[in-house]
Amino acid sequence: MKFSKVAAFLAAGVAMPFGMAHATDLEVTHWWTSGGEAAAVAELAKAFDKTGNHWVDGAIAGSGGTARPIMISRITGGDPMGATQFNHGRQAEELVEAGLMRDLSDVAEKEKWTEVIRPASLLEGCTIDGKIYCAPVNIHSWQWLWLSNGAFEKAGVAVPTNWDEYVAAAPALEKAGILPLAVGSQPWQTSGAFSVLMVSLAGKDNYYRVYEDKDAEFAGGPEIAKIFKAADDARRMSKGSNVQDWNQATNLVITGKAGGQIMGDWAQGEFQVANQVAGKDYSCLPGLGVNEVISTDGDAFYFPLLKDDEKSAAQAVLASTIVSPETQVAFNLKKGSLPIRGDVDLEAANDCMKKGLDILAQGNVVKSTNQMMSADSQKQIEDLFSEFFANESMTPEDAQKRFADLIASAD
Repeated sequence: MKFSKVAAFLAAGVAMPFGMAHATDLEVTHWWTSGGEAAAVAELAKAFDKTGNHWVDGAIAGSGGTARPIMISRITGGDPMGATQFNHGRQAEELVEAGLMRDLSDVAEKEKWTEVIRPASLLEGCTIDGKIYCAPVNIHSWQWLWLSNGAFEKAGVAVPTNWDEYVAAAPALEKAGILPLAVGSQPWQTSGAFSVLMVSLAGKDNYYRVYEDKDAEFAGGPEIAKIFKAADDARRMSKGSNVQDWNQATNLVITGKAGGQIMGDWAQGEFQVANQVAGKDYSCLPGLGVNEVISTDGDAFYFPLLKDDEKSAAQAVLASTIVSPETQVAFNLKKGSLPIRGDVDLEAANDCMKKGLDILAQGNVVKSTNQMMSADSQKQIEDLFSEFFANESMTPEDAQKRFADLIASAD
C-alpha cells in the first residue's frame, strides 16, 4: 500500500452524549504557524478547553507540503495524534482506505451536519463510501489578488480593479522601487497562483475541462496558451521576490514593498494582525477582478483511530466543537476564511470577507484542484510551476506542453 497518493454548553450538551467519562489531553497537529494563523488556532484550542478537555498543540512549522508527510508517517507508523489538519479533498483518501481513520458519521448524524454545513460539497469531500471522516472547519478560497493601496499611491497610479490594469501598472511600481508581485518560492504557491489565473481568466468551464475532465488536448491548446502568457507576466512581475513562505510575501504587501500578491483569503489574517483595514490600507480583488468566483477549498480535521477510549470520546467532542456556531465565528473572523455553516452571524466581517460571503451566497463557487486531483498529480504540477517561476529559460510554450502531459496522466 502506498501513501504518496465557544460555547460553555458544549461540555454538558456535547461531551456527555458522546460518552466522555473523563476529560483528557488530545494532541492536535496542524501547520498554522504564521501570526494570523496562530491567532485563529488559539480560538479552537480555547473552545475545546472549555469542554473540560485540553488541546495539546502539535504545530508543525512550514507549509502543508512539509507537514503532511510527517502527519501521515506518524499515523501509518503507529504513533497517531488525536486529530490532524488536512485540506478538503483527497489528501487523506488512502489513510481512510487503509482503515486508519475514524468514522465520524455518528457525530455528523446527531448534529445534523448535512443540514447546516454549506455548501454540500464540503461534507462530500469528507465522505468516502457513504461515511464521514472529517470535520470541516472553514472555507478557504485561493482566488484573490491582495493589493497595497500605499504602494500604488507611491507609484502615482490608481489601485487596479482587475488583472489587466494590474499588469499595466507594473512598470510604474518598478520605477518607484516597488516589487509588482510578491510570490514565495514554495511550489504550492506558484501552482496555486496558476490555477487562480486559470479560473479567473479562462472561466469556470475551461477550468473544469482541464482539472476535472483531464482534457489534455485542450490543456495544450490556444485557450490555455493565454493563461501561460499571463503566468509569464506574473513570473516577470515577481522577479526579485526573494522570500520563501507565503506570509513573508504577504508582509511585502503589508509594508508596501510589493504592489500585490495572488494568495488565498488566509492572507487576511496577516493584514488583521498588522492592524490594516480592508478598503483603506489594502484592497482585494476576488477572481482577480475578472471573474468573481471562489473555490470551496479549506481545512478539515481528521481523527486517526485510537485504542484509548477516553481520547476517542474526546475526539467526538472536538469534532462537535469545531463545527459549533460559536467556534465557527470566533475562528473564521481571525483566520480570514468563511464559515462552513450558513446559520452563523458574521456582522463583524470586514469588507473583503463580505465580498467572499456575497460570492458564496450567489453560488459562484468552484471545486478546488485538491478535490479533483490526487496528491501525486498535484505534486507533479507544483514541481512544474516551481521550476517555471525559477527558470526564466523555460518558455511558456515548453511549460504548457509539460502541463498538458501531466494532465493526460493525472488521476
